[in-house]
Amino acid sequence: MKTAFARTDNSILGRWWWSVDHFLLGALFALLGIGIVLSFSATPPITERLKLETYYLIKHQIVFLFLSVIVMIGISLQTPQTIRRLSCFILFVTFILLILVLVHGSQIKGSSRWIRILGISVQPSEIAKPAFAVTAAWLIALGKRQEKFQGTLIAGFIYAVLAFLLIKQPDFGMTVTLSAIFGTELFLSGISMLWTYILALCGISGGIAAYFLFPHVQSRIDRYFNPEAGDTFQVRTAMQAFKNGGLFGQGPGEGRIKDILPDAHTDFIMAVAAEEYGLLICLAITALFAIIVLRGFYLIFKGKNLFTLLAVSGLLVQFGLQALINIASTLNMIPTKGMTLPFISYGGSSLLSLGFGMGIVLALTSSTNMVKENR
Repeated sequence: MKTAFARTDNSILGRWWWSVDHFLLGALFALLGIGIVLSFSATPPITERLKLETYYLIKHQIVFLFLSVIVMIGISLQTPQTIRRLSCFILFVTFILLILVLVHGSQIKGSSRWIRILGISVQPSEIAKPAFAVTAAWLIALGKRQEKFQGTLIAGFIYAVLAFLLIKQPDFGMTVTLSAIFGTELFLSGISMLWTYILALCGISGGIAAYFLFPHVQSRIDRYFNPEAGDTFQVRTAMQAFKNGGLFGQGPGEGRIKDILPDAHTDFIMAVAAEEYGLLICLAITALFAIIVLRGFYLIFKGKNLFTLLAVSGLLVQFGLQALINIASTLNMIPTKGMTLPFISYGGSSLLSLGFGMGIVLALTSSTNMVKENR
């Protein structure tokens, strides 16, 4: 296969091209391409309702998709040492922003998750996830190498503070994702089965407590088990989109559900894909997410470096879990949860966070860094 880079090309991009996993890179760019196509389908009705220029949100999304690609490629060129340092710095900054969100954040649908910086709305919790995954992996791995260094304990303290700040917003879904990242890394680091059972029990207890402490969590669960207990308009409308689309869809731009579905461009963008492009495209999108997660795990389990194993595992769990929650919510398989579909849903903070996280996955699974870290 002919490429822009010869095997003998010793430039930075040339070395990157021949060390990065092309299978993983191709699947990620396929998702980005699908995201652009679905933005043209899902965003115009939203701009019309907001009385904005027709392609305002599309232009906004394309800009952030482009920035996400730049971030992803830029991060994938870095060494593991640079990635660790950058992640620690970003996590420190997001800590400050998460505190500011509670004081000066914009409240949307009863939650304070956004803060305006230089006129741009930023969701710090999105950026905190990949930074925490890498920082916690580094601390745990360092603690395993140096007996006197309590890396796991420090990582646990950081997790507890982050979880507290997220619950205060409140953002229970993001707290669950963060817990899944940390739990995965702890399990793979080799904690005893006793601690595994204790952590699982804590997770179950936390879910039960959330049901009784947070009215919005209780409402969503009640509506899931008893649709008559509240408003289920979005879920019912999304399910109708799947029925309308059938196997091959009604055609690009021909869907009508997006005209009445408030979150068609974010939480329920899969419903737009189903109505206009059909079930086969939805299965292809789901397959791409599975390919990225499984390919990532395949690559890291060939290596021997604990930091790489933990960091990439945490990022893949975040990526896969986010996609799973979004798709399952749209299909009414779980209670609804406002979570974007990675690289496809509208949202600047989400795109930049995913670009950062997947850039780290590409960097740490590249053949060059795998060889260096395994020495």
